[in-house]
Amino acid sequence: MPGRTTVRLPTELIARAKRKAAAEGRTLTSLIEDGLRLVVADTAKHRPDRVMPRISKARGGPIPGVDLGDLASLQEMDDQDDRRRTGQIR
Repeated sequence: MPGRTTVRLPTELIARAKRKAAAEGRTLTSLIEDGLRLVVADTAKHRPDRVMPRISKARGGPIPGVDLGDLASLQEMDDQDDRRRTGQIR
């Protein structure tokens, strides 16, 4: 039987995690579990920094291949940007 624990996380982080889980059609528990597995894995590989999509100045929108309807992907890019601005990642 899985263990239960209580953690205290910032309200905004929980809200973002819930949105991401819902966008991916999964539970918050599974999202947190996958994240923890990545952090504690001995063989975890460092993912290179995400490259933000370039903006096409000719048309004023995203370059071809960027799906503005993929909310989970857009939220992840926003999260990366927030972490860069706060100095959590480079």
